Amino acid sequence: MINKFEIGQKVEIEIEKIVFGGEGIGRVDGFAIFVPMSVPGDRLEIEIISLKKTYGRGLITRIIEPSKDRVEDLSKVSFEDFDGCDFGMLKYEKQLEYKNEMLKEVLTKIGGINLEEVILENIIASEHKKNYRNKTAEPIYKKNGKIMTGFYSRRSHDVFTAKENLLRSEIADKIINKFLEEINSFNGTKNEFKVYNEVNNSGFLKHIMVRNNEKNDVMIVVVVNKTSQYKHLVKVLEKMYEENEEVKSVYISVKKEQNNVILGDESRHIFGESYLEEEIEGIKFKIYPDSFFQINKRQAIKLYDKAIEYFGENKKGTVIDAFSGTGTIAMILSKDVEKVIGIESVESSVVAGNMTIEENGLKHVSLLNGKVEKVLPEILKKEKISGIIFDPPRRGIDEKALRSVVKNKIEKIVYISCNPATFARDSKFLIEKGYKLEKITAVDMFPQTAHIECVGVLKKLDK
Repeated sequence: MINKFEIGQKVEIEIEKIVFGGEGIGRVDGFAIFVPMSVPGDRLEIEIISLKKTYGRGLITRIIEPSKDRVEDLSKVSFEDFDGCDFGMLKYEKQLEYKNEMLKEVLTKIGGINLEEVILENIIASEHKKNYRNKTAEPIYKKNGKIMTGFYSRRSHDVFTAKENLLRSEIADKIINKFLEEINSFNGTKNEFKVYNEVNNSGFLKHIMVRNNEKNDVMIVVVVNKTSQYKHLVKVLEKMYEENEEVKSVYISVKKEQNNVILGDESRHIFGESYLEEEIEGIKFKIYPDSFFQINKRQAIKLYDKAIEYFGENKKGTVIDAFSGTGTIAMILSKDVEKVIGIESVESSVVAGNMTIEENGLKHVSLLNGKVEKVLPEILKKEKISGIIFDPPRRGIDEKALRSVVKNKIEKIVYISCNPATFARDSKFLIEKGYKLEKITAVDMFPQTAHIECVGVLKKLDK
């Protein structure tokens, strides 16, 4: 349809469906408009904010008639209203339904997969629908003379604070609020804390990161620019450490570089233990400020259990855990297989993982440092591999690695994905080379968001 609209124009629209990525879509006089935070069945007034030749994008200005799938509070319409949660407007059971529908759409459209030939299991729901994050990192900013923390608005560096916290854990909520209370107590005095300004690279306080384990032990990491008010901050953190028994570990991270990484090159351990300890399947992990650990531990266990169920017992062969991170899956899998080799490109993750392997006495697991597309073909030349678990980043698996899998006729592949689009693309490649996608399950790792995690199993067809 021809675009006959203008930016800033208000129109009425009825939302037809939610597309992959989480935005609703409707049509006005046949012209497609994407609307974030909308729900199929909503009748809305929206303001058009961008236009292309064949589609536009608009923001909700008024809910004329809500969908039956929308939460009851109709005063919330924006990304900011819902604490940066792009599925916060949906009732939880509907979040699950739409995630399953988005997964199906991606598998058929991108992967060309016939879903009648695949067992699509029910999405695995989360016990905790809110406040499930065991790690939160928030920018510090100043508004009306008060120091606050928040989140970045979509596609900008503007920070906002939501009325209701939907994601960070309850203990993190408590600790962040106490920290803000302490630093704001110096406002209007000569010791008032300065907040970082990225425009002119001035100020002191940048971010606060809070990590916690399942026992609600807490690590605080305050990220600062330079060291101008360093000693003053140490005194505040000492008070926090002494007065809050949950706080077990305190760091200050000095970050002088201007980039999108939160922590600086130097994280100074100030008080308490140097790490938190967390346990999965009897394996104890040490968590430092920069350690990778799953944000939603309970759902991560369900995801790993499903992957291992798909893999099955394999007492006679060697298994590869590709993109192994700190080796969590490799270590859990080692109970059911003869030998596991992990491959990971981030050296610090491999070092941390091998320490955990040694501390837990896991003799049948080893982690190698290197890129999967380079290391995997080398291993396949030397070792007889009975199966591979892939858990790649959002970009998916490099084609070179997939070609080595096909060339070596690996019987079974379990693929854990944080991006169904690249899962579908990579599955299509393998299916065209003689594999069959047998089963797939979505796991709701991040309730209140449109994010979909999934795990599938592909087997080589006998030919």
